[in-house]
Amino acid sequence: MATIPPGGVCAPGSTIVNKTGGWRTFKPVYDYDKCIKCKLCELLCPDASIDPRDDGFFEFNYDFCKGCGICANECPKDAIEMVLEEK
Repeated sequence: MATIPPGGVCAPGSTIVNKTGGWRTFKPVYDYDKCIKCKLCELLCPDASIDPRDDGFFEFNYDFCKGCGICANECPKDAIEMVLEEK
């Protein structure tokens, strides 16, 4: 794992190496019965941590999800719930 230099400035592409999901307090969880596959969660995720699956649904990449809750807030069908992260 790469170390972050003094001052916190990182080289381009460094977030691929530095997994930031450990910052999370709450994590998003899908209710696939409610999901209408609208893709808003994927489009609005600021960390690009929502990946499409072959069946048209999506899954979270918890290595990079920071738990901001934008996906849950913007989901038109309330198919995403933010739950307390258990570590």
